[in-house]
Amino acid sequence: MARLRAPLFAALTFTLASCNSTDSLTPNNTTESDVIDDGSAIETADVADFSSSRFSGGIPFGTTGHPNVALGADYNGALRIIGPKWLLRDLAAIRARGGRVVLNLAGGQPRFTDRKGHFSLSMWKASVDRFKHINFSSYINDGTIVGHYLLDEPTDKSNWRGTAVSQATVDEMARYSKQRWPRMATIVRAEPAQIKWSKRYRYLDAAWAQYVYRKGNATDFIRRNISDAQRMGLGLVVGLNFLKGGPRGRRLTASEITSWGSTLLNTSYPCAFISWQYTASYLKNSSIKRAMNVLRAKARNRGARSCRG
Repeated sequence: MARLRAPLFAALTFTLASCNSTDSLTPNNTTESDVIDDGSAIETADVADFSSSRFSGGIPFGTTGHPNVALGADYNGALRIIGPKWLLRDLAAIRARGGRVVLNLAGGQPRFTDRKGHFSLSMWKASVDRFKHINFSSYINDGTIVGHYLLDEPTDKSNWRGTAVSQATVDEMARYSKQRWPRMATIVRAEPAQIKWSKRYRYLDAAWAQYVYRKGNATDFIRRNISDAQRMGLGLVVGLNFLKGGPRGRRLTASEITSWGSTLLNTSYPCAFISWQYTASYLKNSSIKRAMNVLRAKARNRGARSCRG
């Protein structure tokens, strides 16, 4: 534990705010060191070998910002920002605990928005390039890394001071990621319908459907998103908004978690179940914990599925 404590607290996790009517996740800025050189990344495997680590099976199940020490029997999935300085040590700790992680390599939104708050592709690429000399290919190949989280709700103008990020730009971001790490899935945090395009995505692998009460019936929600994802040739990450996903934006109750989460997991299509967000006191509540155990069992019984579209 002492050996893992330093990378745990130094690693940067998501602090996310659901701040508008479109259920946006807005990561804070990062302050980690920008310089590290561990050699060049070379990808060799065509598909992830899920048998080569301690992963317990099924699909990754966890939360945004899920810390290393909280991964194990109950939770084995996370969405994380990890700085270059700590990436290899944190990935080793995650693998040792049988975890799976969606990585946001670009960091917090201030890293890739200009002074007017508009998205900057050049700034985003520069932020991702902080990792280009780090060899973490083994974690891609064995499935420890679920995929690369590119952006949050690109087509929502309120996220970008009135100027949406185009679908062509999203595919260019995915292309740039594939250029560096060809085997790593590319994921955008938006429902398929939100990023629908007149063209076919060539490099984007997966969309993300996070359910909240105001989005209507959960059964209709998941059917619609799976249908849209299939038509677009995309994989699909799903999850709940624990803290603001209930009626009138309140926290979810245990019964809501069980009912809505089970609905999302009663299909074999999703490649991961990652919910917003890690809050230790909430997840330790006895009734919430029982509800999460129900979902964990369902996620474990799903067949392993890559998020690559």
